[in-house]
Amino acid sequence: MARTRSGTVSSDASERGDVDAIDKASRQLEATLRVCAKNLSDKYVAPPTTTDFGILFLATEGLYAEAMRRVGLAEFIQREYRIVLAGPSTLAALLNSFQMGFRTLAIQQRSSEVWELLGAVKAEFGKYADVLAKLKKKLTEAQNTIDKAETRTRAIHRKLRDVESADSAGLIEDEPSEEETAETYQLVGVGEDS
Repeated sequence: MARTRSGTVSSDASERGDVDAIDKASRQLEATLRVCAKNLSDKYVAPPTTTDFGILFLATEGLYAEAMRRVGLAEFIQREYRIVLAGPSTLAALLNSFQMGFRTLAIQQRSSEVWELLGAVKAEFGKYADVLAKLKKKLTEAQNTIDKAETRTRAIHRKLRDVESADSAGLIEDEPSEEETAETYQLVGVGEDS
Protein backbone atom coordinates (compact mmCIF):
# COMPACT_ATOMS: atom_id res chain seq x y z
CA MET A 1 0.00 0.00 0.00
CA ALA A 2 2.84 2.37 0.81
CA ARG A 3 4.42 1.71 -2.56
CA THR A 4 1.25 2.66 -4.39
CA ARG A 5 0.74 5.72 -2.26
CA SER A 6 4.33 6.95 -2.60
CA GLY A 7 4.19 6.37 -6.36
CA THR A 8 0.95 8.36 -6.51
CA VAL A 9 2.30 11.08 -4.25
CA SER A 10 5.43 11.32 -6.36
CA SER A 11 3.52 11.60 -9.63
CA ASP A 12 1.08 14.17 -8.14
CA ALA A 13 4.01 16.18 -6.80
CA SER A 14 5.71 15.98 -10.18
CA GLU A 15 2.62 17.25 -11.92
CA ARG A 16 2.35 20.17 -9.51
CA GLY A 17 6.09 20.83 -9.60
CA ASP A 18 6.34 20.56 -5.79
CA VAL A 19 10.03 19.81 -5.22
CA ASP A 20 9.64 19.19 -1.47
CA ALA A 21 6.81 16.70 -2.00
CA ILE A 22 8.85 14.96 -4.73
CA ASP A 23 11.85 14.69 -2.40
CA LYS A 24 9.68 13.42 0.46
CA ALA A 25 7.97 10.82 -1.78
CA SER A 26 11.39 9.67 -3.10
CA ARG A 27 12.75 9.22 0.43
CA GLN A 28 9.58 7.36 1.41
CA LEU A 29 9.94 5.11 -1.67
CA GLU A 30 13.57 4.34 -0.75
CA ALA A 31 12.64 3.59 2.86
CA THR A 32 9.74 1.37 1.78
CA LEU A 33 11.95 -0.55 -0.65
CA ARG A 34 14.61 -1.04 2.02
CA VAL A 35 12.03 -2.30 4.55
CA CYS A 36 10.48 -4.63 1.96
CA ALA A 37 13.93 -5.95 0.97
CA LYS A 38 14.88 -6.51 4.64
CA ASN A 39 11.61 -8.32 5.38
CA LEU A 40 11.97 -10.44 2.26
CA SER A 41 15.56 -11.31 3.16
CA ASP A 42 14.77 -12.11 6.80
CA LYS A 43 11.78 -14.23 5.88
CA TYR A 44 12.87 -16.11 2.76
CA VAL A 45 16.64 -16.02 2.31
CA ALA A 46 18.09 -18.85 4.40
CA PRO A 47 21.00 -20.62 2.67
CA PRO A 48 21.60 -23.54 2.29
CA THR A 49 17.86 -24.30 2.52
CA THR A 50 17.10 -21.57 -0.02
CA THR A 51 19.14 -19.62 -2.52
CA ASP A 52 21.41 -16.98 -1.06
CA PHE A 53 19.42 -14.20 -2.76
CA GLY A 54 15.83 -13.11 -3.36
CA ILE A 55 13.99 -11.07 -5.98
CA LEU A 56 11.84 -8.06 -5.09
CA PHE A 57 9.40 -7.66 -7.96
CA LEU A 58 8.21 -4.10 -8.58
CA ALA A 59 4.89 -4.45 -10.42
CA THR A 60 5.06 -1.42 -12.72
CA GLU A 61 7.74 -0.13 -15.03
CA GLY A 62 7.38 3.35 -13.54
CA LEU A 63 8.02 2.09 -10.01
CA TYR A 64 10.99 0.04 -11.20
CA ALA A 65 12.39 3.02 -13.15
CA GLU A 66 11.99 5.28 -10.11
CA ALA A 67 13.79 2.74 -7.85
CA MET A 68 16.63 2.38 -10.34
CA ARG A 69 16.95 6.15 -10.65
CA ARG A 70 17.85 6.37 -6.93
CA VAL A 71 21.64 6.40 -6.87
CA GLY A 72 23.06 3.37 -5.07
CA LEU A 73 19.69 2.03 -3.86
CA ALA A 74 19.66 -1.18 -5.91
CA GLU A 75 23.30 -1.86 -5.04
CA PHE A 76 22.69 -1.25 -1.33
CA ILE A 77 19.68 -3.58 -1.26
CA GLN A 78 21.59 -6.25 -3.12
CA ARG A 79 24.71 -5.95 -0.95
CA GLU A 80 23.01 -5.63 2.44
CA TYR A 81 19.96 -7.85 2.03
CA ARG A 82 20.93 -10.06 -0.95
CA ILE A 83 17.78 -8.95 -2.76
CA VAL A 84 17.67 -8.10 -6.48
CA LEU A 85 15.15 -5.56 -7.77
CA ALA A 86 13.17 -6.59 -10.86
CA GLY A 87 10.51 -4.92 -12.95
CA PRO A 88 8.08 -6.38 -15.49
CA SER A 89 10.53 -6.01 -18.37
CA THR A 90 13.55 -7.34 -16.48
CA LEU A 91 12.02 -10.23 -14.52
CA ALA A 92 12.10 -12.75 -17.40
CA ALA A 93 15.69 -11.88 -18.30
CA LEU A 94 16.71 -12.05 -14.66
CA LEU A 95 15.06 -15.45 -14.16
CA ASN A 96 16.68 -16.77 -17.36
CA SER A 97 20.11 -15.64 -16.22
CA PHE A 98 19.59 -17.26 -12.80
CA GLN A 99 18.40 -20.45 -14.48
CA MET A 100 21.55 -20.52 -16.63
CA GLY A 101 23.62 -19.91 -13.53
CA PHE A 102 21.96 -22.80 -11.72
CA ARG A 103 22.46 -25.06 -14.72
CA THR A 104 26.12 -24.12 -14.83
CA LEU A 105 26.40 -24.81 -11.11
CA ALA A 106 24.70 -28.18 -11.55
CA ILE A 107 27.09 -29.02 -14.40
CA GLN A 108 30.06 -28.03 -12.25
CA GLN A 109 28.82 -30.16 -9.37
CA ARG A 110 28.18 -33.05 -11.73
CA SER A 111 31.61 -32.65 -13.28
CA SER A 112 33.20 -32.77 -9.83
CA GLU A 113 31.28 -35.99 -9.17
CA VAL A 114 32.55 -37.34 -12.49
CA TRP A 115 36.13 -36.39 -11.55
CA GLU A 116 35.73 -38.18 -8.21
CA LEU A 117 34.35 -41.21 -10.02
CA LEU A 118 37.24 -41.13 -12.48
CA GLY A 119 39.67 -40.94 -9.55
CA ALA A 120 38.06 -44.02 -8.01
CA VAL A 121 38.15 -45.81 -11.37
CA LYS A 122 41.84 -44.89 -11.73
CA ALA A 123 42.59 -46.38 -8.30
CA GLU A 124 40.60 -49.52 -9.14
CA PHE A 125 42.34 -49.75 -12.50
CA GLY A 126 45.70 -49.73 -10.70
CA LYS A 127 44.51 -52.61 -8.54
CA TYR A 128 43.18 -54.35 -11.65
CA ALA A 129 46.59 -53.97 -13.31
CA ASP A 130 48.22 -55.61 -10.28
CA VAL A 131 45.78 -58.52 -10.40
CA LEU A 132 46.33 -58.81 -14.14
CA ALA A 133 50.11 -58.93 -13.61
CA LYS A 134 49.68 -61.71 -11.02
CA LEU A 135 47.39 -63.59 -13.39
CA LYS A 136 49.95 -63.24 -16.18
CA LYS A 137 52.65 -64.59 -13.88
CA LYS A 138 50.49 -67.59 -12.93
CA LEU A 139 49.60 -68.24 -16.57
CA THR A 140 53.30 -68.06 -17.49
CA GLU A 141 54.08 -70.56 -14.73
CA ALA A 142 51.29 -72.84 -15.99
CA GLN A 143 52.61 -72.51 -19.56
CA ASN A 144 56.12 -73.38 -18.38
CA THR A 145 54.76 -76.43 -16.52
CA ILE A 146 52.92 -77.52 -19.66
CA ASP A 147 56.11 -77.03 -21.71
CA LYS A 148 58.06 -79.18 -19.24
CA ALA A 149 55.33 -81.85 -19.40
CA GLU A 150 55.51 -81.78 -23.20
CA THR A 151 59.30 -82.17 -23.01
CA ARG A 152 58.90 -85.15 -20.68
CA THR A 153 56.22 -86.59 -22.97
CA ARG A 154 58.56 -86.29 -25.97
CA ALA A 155 61.35 -87.97 -23.99
CA ILE A 156 59.03 -90.83 -23.03
CA HIS A 157 57.94 -91.15 -26.66
CA ARG A 158 61.60 -91.31 -27.77
CA LYS A 159 62.30 -94.03 -25.24
CA LEU A 160 59.23 -95.96 -26.37
CA ARG A 161 60.28 -95.55 -30.01
CA ASP A 162 63.76 -96.78 -29.13
CA VAL A 163 62.18 -99.79 -27.48
CA GLU A 164 59.96 -100.39 -30.53
CA SER A 165 62.92 -100.01 -32.91
CA ALA A 166 65.02 -102.40 -30.89
CA ASP A 167 62.16 -104.90 -30.84
CA SER A 168 61.58 -104.68 -34.56
CA ALA A 169 65.31 -105.04 -35.23
CA GLY A 170 65.36 -108.21 -33.12
CA LEU A 171 67.71 -106.80 -30.54
CA ILE A 172 65.35 -107.56 -27.76
CA GLU A 173 64.56 -111.17 -27.27
CA ASP A 174 61.16 -112.11 -26.28
CA GLU A 175 60.84 -113.87 -22.96
CA PRO A 176 61.16 -117.61 -23.40
CA SER A 177 58.03 -119.65 -23.36
CA GLU A 178 57.51 -122.35 -20.75
CA GLU A 179 58.59 -125.07 -23.17
CA GLU A 180 61.82 -123.27 -24.00
CA THR A 181 62.50 -122.76 -20.33
CA ALA A 182 61.90 -126.42 -19.63
CA GLU A 183 64.20 -127.44 -22.49
CA THR A 184 66.89 -125.16 -21.17
CA TYR A 185 66.64 -126.78 -17.77
CA GLN A 186 66.71 -130.21 -19.32
CA LEU A 187 69.77 -129.36 -21.32
CA VAL A 188 71.45 -128.05 -18.27
CA GLY A 189 70.56 -131.21 -16.43
CA VAL A 190 71.82 -133.42 -19.27
CA GLY A 191 75.17 -131.86 -19.33
CA GLU A 192 75.64 -132.31 -15.63
CA ASP A 193 74.98 -136.06 -15.58
CA SER A 194 77.63 -136.78 -18.04
